[in-house]
Amino acid sequence: MWKEKEGEGIGWAMQTEFWGYRRPDGKAGVRNHVLILPTITCATQTAYRITELVQGTVTFIHQHGCAQVGADYEQTFRTYAGLGKNPNVYGVVVLGLGCETHQARKIAQDIAKSGKPVEVVSIQDHGSTLDAIAQGAKIAAKMVQDASALHREPLRLSELIVGTECGGSDACSGISANPAVGVVSDLIADHGGTAILAETTELIGAEHLLAERAADDKVKKRVYEVIQAMESRAFAMGVDIRTGNPSPGNIRGGLTTLEEKSLGAAAKAGSRTLQQLVDYAEIPSKKGLVWMDTPGHDIEQLTGMVAGGAQIVLFTSGRGTPTGSPIAPVIKISTNTPIFEQMSDNMDLNAGTIIDGTETIESVGNRIFDEVIRVASGKLTKAEILKQHDFGIWRIGPTF
Repeated sequence: MWKEKEGEGIGWAMQTEFWGYRRPDGKAGVRNHVLILPTITCATQTAYRITELVQGTVTFIHQHGCAQVGADYEQTFRTYAGLGKNPNVYGVVVLGLGCETHQARKIAQDIAKSGKPVEVVSIQDHGSTLDAIAQGAKIAAKMVQDASALHREPLRLSELIVGTECGGSDACSGISANPAVGVVSDLIADHGGTAILAETTELIGAEHLLAERAADDKVKKRVYEVIQAMESRAFAMGVDIRTGNPSPGNIRGGLTTLEEKSLGAAAKAGSRTLQQLVDYAEIPSKKGLVWMDTPGHDIEQLTGMVAGGAQIVLFTSGRGTPTGSPIAPVIKISTNTPIFEQMSDNMDLNAGTIIDGTETIESVGNRIFDEVIRVASGKLTKAEILKQHDFGIWRIGPTF
């Protein structure tokens, strides 16, 4: 078990454990939520009403779940099921309308493979939204009571999956917060855990650096394939995103091209071998550094990593952000001190001290690593306290 050293905080170099929840499938959770999972947009308000009634439940508002086909359908299904299987979730009430493409019962069956409690509520089968709210609240209340009887126990850091994300950047991102997160990625990998690098869009121009670190030729080939596919999507809409900069916030932050942002964003990957490249919302099968193919959209990539099993997400920002997740705590890290001071209600840590000259990249990285352990063991992030429950799925096909 870990304990604080006087005057030093947690002894990060010796740390091997955190306090979490053991799940039936053997995975380790850092939170103990009961998730009300709406499979269709027209069930989201009903789900929200249940969370208003039952403390200890979480949900999200979205516009997905119907008139989806092919790979787009499969990706959304994988995301729904992955969120339910995330080890931060104790149990799930899958809430459907009844006639949608993404059938609640099928999603519940996939989630149930994890061994956790899963129940299905259908608005049409129960007769109305009021009846569905009553039934869903009754089931959820029992799950919350059962969940509250669980106790945290010491678990290995090797069981953590930590997502990394770069929000609106500035000229400091690539020399402060992102390389500091890279230190954390290396520490997580060295402890036998998994660090997820995402944002394929914002790795364009830095792909060769990651390809050089690929574990084998298959991973190396996949690096260039996902970059090419992302650029092809942009070209199909008449845009060359490699030489442009689509975000006004990035421009105001002092960046001129996407490649500049990419070189800074890639620093979150640290220096370890790239072990695997997974699809959006896919659960990694390997430990160490893993790349998940996601867009640069903050909320969509956040959702994908959490659906892929991330229990915690590190989110750097040079512009400031309120972003959070209904399921995983999001630790937000400022790249510069003025933004941290301006948005102190939203940002958890300040890496601007590197720019100020009062800390090194390594010391800030160790400080962030300490915070990961504290949050994994129960400390609330500012996004959690403010109930910032953001959600969005990367759609790769039209709605029919």
